[in-house]
Amino acid sequence: MKKRTIAVVLAAAMAMSSLAGCSGSEKPADTTAAATETTTVAATEMKEESTKAPDPKETEVKTEEVVSSDLTLGDYEPKKKEYNFYLTYKLVHAWWDAVGLGLEEAQKQYADRGITINYEYTAPVTPDAIDQVNRLEEAAGRGFDVIGVDVNDIKIVTPTINNLIDQGVKVMTFSSSDATKEDGCKRIAYVGNTHNYQDGADLAEILAEKIDYKGQVAALAGTIGAPCHEDRIKGFKDVMEKYPEIEVVEIQNDNDSVENALTFTEGFLQKYPDLKGIFCNNMGNPIGAAQAVVDAGKAGQIVLVGMDHDKRALEYLRDGVIQALGVQDCFKMGFDTIQVAIMIADGLEPGADTYPEQTEETTSIIYQEDAQRMLDMLYPAS
Repeated sequence: MKKRTIAVVLAAAMAMSSLAGCSGSEKPADTTAAATETTTVAATEMKEESTKAPDPKETEVKTEEVVSSDLTLGDYEPKKKEYNFYLTYKLVHAWWDAVGLGLEEAQKQYADRGITINYEYTAPVTPDAIDQVNRLEEAAGRGFDVIGVDVNDIKIVTPTINNLIDQGVKVMTFSSSDATKEDGCKRIAYVGNTHNYQDGADLAEILAEKIDYKGQVAALAGTIGAPCHEDRIKGFKDVMEKYPEIEVVEIQNDNDSVENALTFTEGFLQKYPDLKGIFCNNMGNPIGAAQAVVDAGKAGQIVLVGMDHDKRALEYLRDGVIQALGVQDCFKMGFDTIQVAIMIADGLEPGADTYPEQTEETTSIIYQEDAQRMLDMLYPAS
């Protein structure tokens, strides 16, 4: 397993629960727990992101070295005995189920300390920025201590975040997509992936290397406007521009749909018989792309790279259909989100002695030799 300079941690608590697939309907999670003492978020040092694609040939690490099995709360002592949070994300999806496991673990640990954490964790079935705006506005009138949002579309959602902040509502962003001060957003803090561009660049470098830096490639670009997807595609494009013998023949937005990814990939394979590789930028599209490649009898002939830990993607990685996956530490994102939300609710501002304005989480690039061990850890019952 190769590790980037930003170290990778896959939470082992994810291994204790089989990550369910996407539900067919909206799934709000309204949870409550009781508990005694306090906690904190360990302030993560923020590393400046490189704007240049890295050399993917980096330090080898053992699988067990990238798995954190004992996340514990920090030292901050909450000022209240009960908190109420509202957390909304892009769409009902197994990726956010993994984030939800981290939320649950933090909730349980606070309960052991006598602190009750209530939260709603909710999303639409398909990505919809207007729906997200409506959810935020509705939640603002319900008296939550903090509202958290995984930003669907910066341009559409940022004005609503700013309006809520101006009204005195405490809003943070979390998990995969931020809206930063540079974007004109007034959100208080972010917990999640701060290096989506670099993730895209890393995977693009691997793709380029595996096709010997020449030939036709296509890309599946996820959801238009989603910051994490846009950043990864930018990283991909910037890397491809470095290699004059690589031609990017087509990029399609699959809108986080495995079915769309399958259909688009079928089209790629029909239109470009000499296609050498496909870049995928989210959890769902490498599954659809891999299925299309298998159906076309081209497994092993087309290089596929993508994101995250879906069981089917890991199986395709194990079987050599997918060549590399960038796995994010979803569990820790959820765990840290609760800790930061408590400090925001208590009126603390980001700072060296409190919590970072951006709590950086991590991504690991895994390969075929890592796949079965990841399957055994994350899906032990399968």
